[in-house]
Amino acid sequence: MSPSRSYLLRGLYEWLVDNQCTPHIVVDTTFKGVIVPEQFVSDGQIVLNINETAVQNLSLSEHAVSFSARFGGVPMNVFVPMV
Repeated sequence: MSPSRSYLLRGLYEWLVDNQCTPHIVVDTTFKGVIVPEQFVSDGQIVLNINETAVQNLSLSEHAVSFSARFGGVPMNVFVPMV
């Protein structure tokens, strides 16, 4: 069987958006492969708003969450592997 984490994330994301809530993810930035804006990391974590109005090209795949967004006006690609 394939891992369930990505399926649960996509389902929760859709449920939050359908109910006009703002989906966020908390990322442990100490994991290998995480690409986030380092200037916004606090105590090894960052909270990211992944609402469709805040990000572009959101992908909630089996292997990672990825998107592009602006942080402090600067565009950046974000990559968070599913661990």
